[in-house]
Amino acid sequence: MVTIADVARAAGVSPSTVSYVLSGKRSISETTRRRVHHSIAQLGYRPNAGARALASSRTNVVALVVPLRADLNVPVVMQFVAATVAEARARDHDVLLLTADEGAEGLHRVVASSLADAIIVMDVEAAEPRVPVLRELGTPAVLIGVPDDADGLTCVDLDFTAAGSACARHLADLGHRDIALIGPSPAVYQRGTSYAGRFLSGFRRTAASRGVEAATLACAPTYDGLRECLDDLLDRRTAPTGLVVHNEAVLGPLLSELARREVAVPGDISVLAVCPPDVARAHSVPLSSVDIPAVELGRLAVELAMRRLDGPADPEVRLLPPGLTDRGSTGPVVA
Repeated sequence: MVTIADVARAAGVSPSTVSYVLSGKRSISETTRRRVHHSIAQLGYRPNAGARALASSRTNVVALVVPLRADLNVPVVMQFVAATVAEARARDHDVLLLTADEGAEGLHRVVASSLADAIIVMDVEAAEPRVPVLRELGTPAVLIGVPDDADGLTCVDLDFTAAGSACARHLADLGHRDIALIGPSPAVYQRGTSYAGRFLSGFRRTAASRGVEAATLACAPTYDGLRECLDDLLDRRTAPTGLVVHNEAVLGPLLSELARREVAVPGDISVLAVCPPDVARAHSVPLSSVDIPAVELGRLAVELAMRRLDGPADPEVRLLPPGLTDRGSTGPVVA
């Protein structure tokens, strides 16, 4: 097994210098630092986690609280997880996964056991019950999502209010006067999940300001749930000519069901998705979409967590502006 003495010998420095490079406790010249890191890479040295923690009071672990619920699209959730893990590893940190159903107790357990240096929390509710705990714990924390009361917290997210507005505006600009939002499952709205409420608010407000009739439906993430939503919408006296789908799990079933009913996209109905770009491109009809930047948000959450670990940092709410990519599934209203 490679030891710190082996690294020191290969780099031509003392073992204490290698230790200082790893812990950051003393200023080391950039030339020496690079030589040590080169030797570490060449020899495949892995510092002992227990010894490193005792020496630095750091675990080099970030806790990530992940929502694993039946009403959420797990593949999209895992894009956030993968991005967070990749960025943490690039910064020499491992990731401890917690499930959101542990609630405040899970946060207390991680901090009391000194299992992690920082916490990243996903699936944030508007009236987030974990906020008081996050404020009390004193451990650096970043939320992927924005609660109504974000005072003193560091949060990152897509600007979902602006995203909802962008969707309604895009269809209105194409001449649509009757549109509909197929949203997440009823449980997502009932929990008061922050992103869903903010998107709905932006969508409704912009539709109203543009004189557009806008129906909104919560949709269970199943084929039957999607079919019921379509039955409701297409059987109306004035059926919508444009659909916004903020529910990744039903995008495939939606396109299949529209094809079965011989409803052409975008000739008969425009479809605009809210999802990561790869999801939008993966269907029989490539979907125009407001892109959810899962990778960028995961990386940014880790960056802000590391910044707070490095020293005092002012809390901030960072909202990424939405980008709408036209892939041809939306078009002008056909008279």
